[in-house]
Amino acid sequence: MNDPTMIMMAASAALVGIGIASAATLRAWSGWLELKRLELDFGPSRRGGAKPEVAELKERVRKLEAIASGIEI
Repeated sequence: MNDPTMIMMAASAALVGIGIASAATLRAWSGWLELKRLELDFGPSRRGGAKPEVAELKERVRKLEAIASGIEI
């Protein structure tokens, strides 16, 4: 096992393995960053409208409270 050729072959195989793992990780990271860029470009105005206003939320709460107490609206 102390043969210099075997040591070089093992070191080369390890280096190639690390290179392949690094390339795969870099590709995955790049894809994740692209996904996040697309999510930022696809803003809230395109996702079904802006956030509900406080008045709309209060109206929803009022209606739900009326339903819970059994009052017809």
